[in-house]
Amino acid sequence: MKNELLKTQEVNEGVNKRRQFLKLSGMVVIGSGLMMACSSDDDGMEPQPEIFDLGSGNLGILNYAYALEQLEAAFYTKVLDGAYWAGAAAKEKKILEDVYNHEVIHREFFKTAITSVAPNAIVPPLEFNFSSVDFSSRDSVLGTSKILEDTGVKAYNGAGKLIDVSDAAGKVYLTLAGKIVSVEARHASAIRDLINPGSMDFAGDDILIGLNGTAKAFDKAAEPADVLAEVGATGFVVTPFAANNLPTA
Repeated sequence: MKNELLKTQEVNEGVNKRRQFLKLSGMVVIGSGLMMACSSDDDGMEPQPEIFDLGSGNLGILNYAYALEQLEAAFYTKVLDGAYWAGAAAKEKKILEDVYNHEVIHREFFKTAITSVAPNAIVPPLEFNFSSVDFSSRDSVLGTSKILEDTGVKAYNGAGKLIDVSDAAGKVYLTLAGKIVSVEARHASAIRDLINPGSMDFAGDDILIGLNGTAKAFDKAAEPADVLAEVGATGFVVTPFAANNLPTA
């Protein structure tokens, strides 16, 4: 795994953290529930502390995925500690347990993979605030789960084309991302079916698109900047981090 995931150049680039009073163009910081743009002009602003930047190249994509998996794993940890899950039907409890286990495995996979090759360039453990979610309410829990799972699917779909597959490392990463997104899509379908059993919502038109004149039959994909904007809007993320150097299409 150490020799398959990242190129040495990407590791070295990722070690450098960037200050957050950069030029307005290209500056994206997520944290405390906000997506912020900051300026480095002499405008009287107090110097900002260094905030971790996800990095560039495949390292940046790995950190991006790791941050999202931290969010999902933290959410389902709260779900399994909540009153709704404790009193839920056995089938629902099992589904949510499985989703929790998958997300924790995904999180730990990225943590191990990045740490093994770039221990000084890994996004730190993030802090989250889920106070807006009522973990005693089925509607609140499943509604939030639906948002997170749908976001996860389009995040992986959008990141796939940004992976550098010019060497074996990138090809391995693309393969693993494809495997993970298939599981995220199963989560999304399962949660949607819990919300509206027996309906077409498991693959609803709201999350599908058509390609080349076809009917809607393909999952959406979203660029990292768009995904992080949506995540920021939830208000869940407390620990700020920057995403200024991720690959773009």
